[in-house]
Amino acid sequence: MILGIHDGHDAGAVLVDGERIFAVNEERLNRIKKYRGFPKLSVEKVLEMAGAFTEDVEVIAVAGLFRRQKRLLELEKNLKKVFGKDFKRKVVFVEHHLAHSASAYYTSGWKDSIALSIDAAGDGLSSSLYIARDGEMIRIAQSTYLDSLGDFYASVTELLGFKPMRHEGKVMSLATYGKPTYDLSAIIELNGLSFDNHLGTIGTEATKKLAALFDYPLHRAGEIALEMKKGKLDGELQRKAVEIAASAQAHLEKLIGELGLRMREKGPKLAYAGGVAQNVKANAVLRGIFGDDNIWVFPAMDDAGLAFGAAIFMKSQLERLDGRWKPFRLEHVYLGPEYSEGKVEGLLKGERVEFEEISDVSGLIADTIAEGKLVGFFRGRMEFGPRALGNRSILADPRDESVRERLNIALNRDVFQPFAPSILEERAGTYLADLNGSPNRFMTMSYIACREFWIEAPAVVHVDGTTRPQAVGKEVNPVYYRLIKDFERQTGLGAVLNTSFNMHGEPIVCSPLDALNTFRRAKLDLLIVEGLAVWRG
Repeated sequence: MILGIHDGHDAGAVLVDGERIFAVNEERLNRIKKYRGFPKLSVEKVLEMAGAFTEDVEVIAVAGLFRRQKRLLELEKNLKKVFGKDFKRKVVFVEHHLAHSASAYYTSGWKDSIALSIDAAGDGLSSSLYIARDGEMIRIAQSTYLDSLGDFYASVTELLGFKPMRHEGKVMSLATYGKPTYDLSAIIELNGLSFDNHLGTIGTEATKKLAALFDYPLHRAGEIALEMKKGKLDGELQRKAVEIAASAQAHLEKLIGELGLRMREKGPKLAYAGGVAQNVKANAVLRGIFGDDNIWVFPAMDDAGLAFGAAIFMKSQLERLDGRWKPFRLEHVYLGPEYSEGKVEGLLKGERVEFEEISDVSGLIADTIAEGKLVGFFRGRMEFGPRALGNRSILADPRDESVRERLNIALNRDVFQPFAPSILEERAGTYLADLNGSPNRFMTMSYIACREFWIEAPAVVHVDGTTRPQAVGKEVNPVYYRLIKDFERQTGLGAVLNTSFNMHGEPIVCSPLDALNTFRRAKLDLLIVEGLAVWRG
């Protein structure tokens, strides 16, 4: 058994036991968003899910190199508590960007590819590019933490009053409400297969420089962001914020596109991870270069996936030594905790909650959302990564444009952020205008919605006509597939609105009690936990 650990922000643990994989992030268990620290609860949980003990672990793959003495000593203290005094015999450290890139390459199903990682920074680097062949990864290019494309976008995020390293998706969403008006090539450019940061600084100092360049009132950024959150985008400063967001997004896409063209000369397939890989619009640019079936974005692309990358890297290296390595494709990310119906029933009774047992769960949910109601859906193993993919989801009718406002209010979201659909895999070619291959199952890619889909499902198409779908196949998640199929029989639309089951700023729900608490706070109409239904009183 190989245990992957990430001790840092987005901490988590992954246990690989042959073909079995168990994965969870600490935030889902301790309810602290993007938790930073040792993933004690995650280690315990993956061992519990596997029915394993600490002595069964043969290798402890730690993501990151821990150059600071204080951090290393703290890590060793925690590992000793869990694994005993001889823990060092099992520990192997895997460099940050190698873990990111490995998570993508070794789950792509490809023998040969380019492997790319881009984020803000990790172990002194902000990007790494590898040639991956026959299970071996050879780095051919990199950018230092000073020449960081991810930090550039994070600084723009901070400039606009949002939380850097957390709310970059808000900048991407906001960008679609305006047009790029600033040329940002004097700030950061591509240099070969690396990046050049002309600001000469990063972090808060870079944010201050950007504020001066844009003549943007940094001291009022939080106030302006709050007004935009509530829907005010037409004020002078709000319009300027939108223009800055649009310019930053356009420049990011330009640089990613230029890099993509140069990478394409090195190989026809791209495996991609890192925080910048969360930008689905930029990912679509790469898809246009490599093709739908020749780009793979690891579903847990940010630092929450580092434990997975460290574990899968060690597994692959050991298999290469034995001559056993072969390409592996990750078909789903339902890798987290699950709860039996009996346990759920006991928990609900303990909370004195009235519930009923449902024989046709998919039919009931389809009926309920077709009536315009909001449903919390909780079943099976929790998703690993930032996207809810039908096991920890809030579902609604995508035909009803007003549902966006209801959900934004219920979940305390920014009103300019879009919602995404889950669509039947066989309908993807009908609903997505620029699909030229297999559809995306993990919500890691933006597509252009067909005109008919935009008209039929306005709640899940953004103002620029794009959408970020999850294609659902019957073999991967048969219950969720059947639910969407039942909705299609009723309405003629093979798609539902799917957003993550959490209040804004909180982790996705993990346990039945988490689901019950969020159901109550969001005032959803129906909660389905496994086969049990709870209605709003």
